[in-house]
Amino acid sequence: MARILITSALPYINGIKHLGNLVGSMLPADVYARFERARGNDVLFLCATDEHGTPAELAARAAGQSVEQYCAEQHEIQKHACVDFGLSFDHFGRSSNAPNKRLTQHFAAALEKNGLIEERTDRQIYSIDDARFLPDRYVEGTCPHCGYEKARGDQCDNCGTLLDPVELKDPYSSISGSRNLEVRETKHLYLLQSKMQKPIADWIATKDGWPHLTKAIAGKWIKEGLQDRSITRDLYWGVPVAYEGKPRPGFENKVFYVWFDAPIEYIGCTEEWANAAPGRNWRSWWRLDEGAGDVRYVQFMGKDNVAFHTVS
Repeated sequence: MARILITSALPYINGIKHLGNLVGSMLPADVYARFERARGNDVLFLCATDEHGTPAELAARAAGQSVEQYCAEQHEIQKHACVDFGLSFDHFGRSSNAPNKRLTQHFAAALEKNGLIEERTDRQIYSIDDARFLPDRYVEGTCPHCGYEKARGDQCDNCGTLLDPVELKDPYSSISGSRNLEVRETKHLYLLQSKMQKPIADWIATKDGWPHLTKAIAGKWIKEGLQDRSITRDLYWGVPVAYEGKPRPGFENKVFYVWFDAPIEYIGCTEEWANAAPGRNWRSWWRLDEGAGDVRYVQFMGKDNVAFHTVS
């Protein structure tokens, strides 16, 4: 009997999911999980709500709720929708739960110990009227590449280019609409992906079982060269930035970037599943030194998520 770990891409917390979300990753993953169970294999099928980042804070503000209350309510709505669709998840977790917080901080500490994280000083947009930095979707403006007038601070939805907020032309706060903005310095942690270029490229080259499109997307990013990426944000809601178990000096009002903690939630979700009943061991599904060597891990996701699950 084979052991097969199956995960579906984490649905984001804001907005009710629809059939497009279902058929993109959840339904194919469910069909595969049922198929492997029917073959008599030991299947663990997991998913969770992805709850951190600027969209959650903005949606909560629009709903007139605290972000904690908003995410708790939306999680229950999405969980019940999965039940109503008949999806056979063994567990449907939350990225805001304690296991993901602990694991995210653990991975960050391990990466830093191995010389793969460093502090850098960034220049970020600050709203004088809102009295806060405006990371990612908290700032909008005109895309410097295609001229789209409603580009977000992290990405232009028109041309698909990833952006730095300071690149936007005519920026304004998506909180208040204020254009009373200035650029200030702020410290952030950077994941030194440039140091990992060759090991990641070599690892991807061994993945003969990956779909052609997946390898093509990952290969494109590798060919263009992996860039060091900021993994912290000036936000309230998220995994706190810690150092040796305590708030990191100078980072007390910062959290880890959602795309750093979200992929770790697949492991955190497994720990949630294990904690829900006696006799379960999440480590035996993930740690090669604790019995996971025979586990086949199959991920289901849309193509937009491939880069974040393979190289960046």
